[in-house]
Amino acid sequence: MESGMPLTGGQRALIRESWRRVSGSPEQHGLVLFTRLFDLDPDLLPLFQYNCKQFASPQECLSAPEFLDHIRKVMLVIDAAVSHLENLSCLEEYLCNLGKKHQAVGVKIESFSTVGESLLYMLEKCLGTAFSPEVQEAWSKLYTAVVKAMRRGWDTLPEGD
Repeated sequence: MESGMPLTGGQRALIRESWRRVSGSPEQHGLVLFTRLFDLDPDLLPLFQYNCKQFASPQECLSAPEFLDHIRKVMLVIDAAVSHLENLSCLEEYLCNLGKKHQAVGVKIESFSTVGESLLYMLEKCLGTAFSPEVQEAWSKLYTAVVKAMRRGWDTLPEGD
């Protein structure tokens, strides 16, 4: 999964250290990520529906218990990637299936760049001065590897096309 741009030992250490600072409050930091996501692309809001209920505003969505559950799941995926930095390929099948699920609910591939931007924004806000250019580069490489695996699920259409 990492072929092409493997993470260096130093980058893995930067990711682990920065994640340690963030992972203690996953819901709080996940809210920062998704608030930024909706600020950057409000058109993503309709993708989040629970019990056929359409949210009238990002604030309504961000406070819904079902959405807070989604935030926890997203943060768990990030945690899994950080936990498996030495062997990201063991997450390949899981991430591929996650890509299929996102495709099925109408997420567009282009939205992943906005999610990546939102992730970096969250890390910057939560880490403050500890968010260095090196930390940003390490997280960008990790996120690129995760999205690449998710895209493989996207590209594998169930009809065999």
